[in-house]
Amino acid sequence: MNRLGDLERAIMEVLWQTDSALTVRQVSNGLAQSLAHTTVMTVLDRLAKKGFARRERDGRAWRYRPAATREAYVAELMLTALAQTGDRDAALARFAQSVSGAEAGVLRDALAGLEREHQENGTEGDSGVGLWGHWPTRYCSPRSPWEACNAHARWRA
Repeated sequence: MNRLGDLERAIMEVLWQTDSALTVRQVSNGLAQSLAHTTVMTVLDRLAKKGFARRERDGRAWRYRPAATREAYVAELMLTALAQTGDRDAALARFAQSVSGAEAGVLRDALAGLEREHQENGTEGDSGVGLWGHWPTRYCSPRSPWEACNAHARWRA
């Protein structure tokens, strides 16, 4: 997973703060810095093509919403960092030693919940659904052979 640049991150923060889809102008108004309308439009278009944002038509305009939560994005960054280590077990152990007692409790609760879920479902390991659900993490555009990210996501489901 690619990291977001500073401007992309600022725009995603605006999207993550609301449950509704926003127009380019609404996103611009939510930013701390003043940017040209075309700059915000270009960054939102790129975020949609990268799979970080979803967009929908509203008349002649596009409305944008995040493809996943901020927490899912951060978790994917953590998994990407973990994948870059030569020894995942050592990295996980070091991470566990680095968190506070309260954070360790959150991790224990999450692991216990996963264990219960696996016991109830009679499954083991990864569910196969990533943190971003069935949204593709590859580049999709309406000009791609898949016609759009939604078509690729439906095909995978």
